[in-house]
Amino acid sequence: MLKMKRISETYDMKVFTDTGEYFGDVEETILTQNKVFGWRVRSTKNSFLNKVLGSAKGVIVPHQLVKSIGDIVIISKAAVPSYSPEDEDGEGE
Repeated sequence: MLKMKRISETYDMKVFTDTGEYFGDVEETILTQNKVFGWRVRSTKNSFLNKVLGSAKGVIVPHQLVKSIGDIVIISKAAVPSYSPEDEDGEGE
């Protein structure tokens, strides 16, 4: 059975990747033509986003990368910005 959820119920919901990493919190839903286009996820103090993005406030996750919404939101690992320690050193090129 498909359960319906109001969009307003998803605000401040915890977001995790499908590998179990805490990603951030839902800040806003982006709608286009009465359909969910994406989710703005806020970087929080202990989130993976905070480690990767540093001072950035968050990211927009396309709705296609959301796997499940219930008590928490589960997104695909593909939504995680790529990061490697080499990028900071400038040795990546």
